[in-house]
Amino acid sequence: MYNQPRTLLIATGMALSMAAMGASANSVAQGITDARQEAQIWTTYTLSPYLSASDLSVTVHEGLAILSGKVNEEVNKDLAKQIALGVSGIQKVDNQIVVQADFSPPAATARGYSEVVEDASISAAVKSKLIWSKYTDAQAVAVETLAGKVTLTGLAESAKAKELAGRMAMNTRGVVSVDNQLKVASTASNLTATAKQTSAAASQEIADSWITAKVKSTLLYSSNVSGADVGVSTDAGVVSLTGTLSSGAEQALAIELADNVRGVKSVNAQALSF
Repeated sequence: MYNQPRTLLIATGMALSMAAMGASANSVAQGITDARQEAQIWTTYTLSPYLSASDLSVTVHEGLAILSGKVNEEVNKDLAKQIALGVSGIQKVDNQIVVQADFSPPAATARGYSEVVEDASISAAVKSKLIWSKYTDAQAVAVETLAGKVTLTGLAESAKAKELAGRMAMNTRGVVSVDNQLKVASTASNLTATAKQTSAAASQEIADSWITAKVKSTLLYSSNVSGADVGVSTDAGVVSLTGTLSSGAEQALAIELADNVRGVKSVNAQALSF
């Protein structure tokens, strides 16, 4: 007589327990989503040149982003809102940011995240250009960047290679100055290295697709060439450049940068006008 109520009670308890477990799992998943969205919004603020110095905080709860802090212009307050709305899953923004014209962020005691990323990106771009160049040995060169100031240390195979490395670094987007501390290797070691490189170059042919990609990237990294306006194609090591640039100096630099890339036999720039 008591079996059915007892069974019903057990079933009800199990159902409640499963519901609680499901609610708990959903809560954890939602918390992870909220944290991810908060991190994405905050990171974008940190990387933004307009918001990185601002005093901003972000809290996300179930698709609602709550923004607080101070900026010095109304346009920056709206920018912060639009960035938050651009994050997947954010449906609404409660923008509590205060616009204060005389707002001055506290002096930073260390480099901000965006500055670290920018310097690391510059170092990577310079290092890549040295690796791709047929005139420099990137393995013998160390690249360090601090606030856009690049320092090159290590060995160069010749005075010309040292000068070229400095020029490639200076012509990289974001670089403010270059301290070229490269030391020219001895003549004997230079001849040995040159012989090894010549032998290696003779034993293998670099793919045209690789050359095209590296020339295009080198132009895009350049601060003095509109790389996006230049078309690049390669056939048997001969690079063809097409497009329109703003001046003869920019055209000449584009040709020089392309010719510096490893594997390039010659550059055809007849279709590159200005």
